Amino acid sequence: MPHEHELKPEPWGVHLLGLAPVSMVIAGNLAGGPWVLGGIIYILAIGPILDLAFGRATRPRPPRASGRPFEVLLYVHAALQFAALGTLLYRAGIEQSAWTMWGAALSTGVSSGVSGIIVAHELGHRRPRSLAWWIGRFNLLSVLYLHFTTEHNHTHHRHVSTSADPASARRGESLWAFVVRTIPGQFADALRVHTSKGHSGLRNPVVRGALVQVAFVVAMYAVLGPWCTAAFVTQAAFAVLLLEYINYIRHYGLRRDVGERQTEMHSWQSEERWSRWTLLELTRHPAHHLKASVPFWELRPYPDAPTLPTGYYGCLWLAVVPSVWRRVMDPRIPAHMRDSAVV
Repeated sequence: MPHEHELKPEPWGVHLLGLAPVSMVIAGNLAGGPWVLGGIIYILAIGPILDLAFGRATRPRPPRASGRPFEVLLYVHAALQFAALGTLLYRAGIEQSAWTMWGAALSTGVSSGVSGIIVAHELGHRRPRSLAWWIGRFNLLSVLYLHFTTEHNHTHHRHVSTSADPASARRGESLWAFVVRTIPGQFADALRVHTSKGHSGLRNPVVRGALVQVAFVVAMYAVLGPWCTAAFVTQAAFAVLLLEYINYIRHYGLRRDVGERQTEMHSWQSEERWSRWTLLELTRHPAHHLKASVPFWELRPYPDAPTLPTGYYGCLWLAVVPSVWRRVMDPRIPAHMRDSAVV
């Protein structure tokens, strides 16, 4: 088998496939009718099928010499994110309370999860107050989740897979129980991060961010009315649900003690090509945790890292049924971690 350095890098163009969800959503929102369900059909059917069809990469390719195409791709995603939101508001303004408005909102939540939150996650690791960082902030505002960067960078990366991290799922914990626990837990944790630095009240960036989000929604209601506002809030809520689903599967059941050194064994990995290409290599999560400053196109897989049974799309069908998820995943947890308490 050839060594990695004997292989050629993957064509950067395969990552353009990640523009498929947001493109489908924009087209569906403009067309109306059953076409507004494009994003939902993609996340529930097309994505899992393509994960299976393209299979799992077994020989990691070396990174490309230039990251410029990938940098440009991030900004294209961000631009299309706001284009998708514009088409959603257009559709909501026409349909109002019709089922197509709600379908468009859920579909747009799918593209907001990819072109909005995943891009914001990548840009949130850039230098604070740089252009890239600000674009990430606007992306998070578009899903009403501005505190994510604080919690993710300051707590999740430091305490991942420990009891101190609200974004790590415990063995035996269902997706639904995790969502109920993690969303308020992450917000409270982000507040504490800045409070511990002496930033209380309006001096706390998380408090200010929450007020900005409330003001944004109130202004939207005043200008565009209740149905556009309902559609916007619905897409944001669904995007956040998808984010927390991904958080759930990325560390489920992998435990370490507070202070124990973090290794590649504390994050789940997936080399399914479709998930890799369309989710900005988010599936190479062990590498991201050990090398947070490395851009997504340079992340490499670890041969011994815990491996998910399929890509991120296919795992959704497993995770929504807790008994099925536990039956598939619990035996995959490294033996020395299975002794940790079940929820």
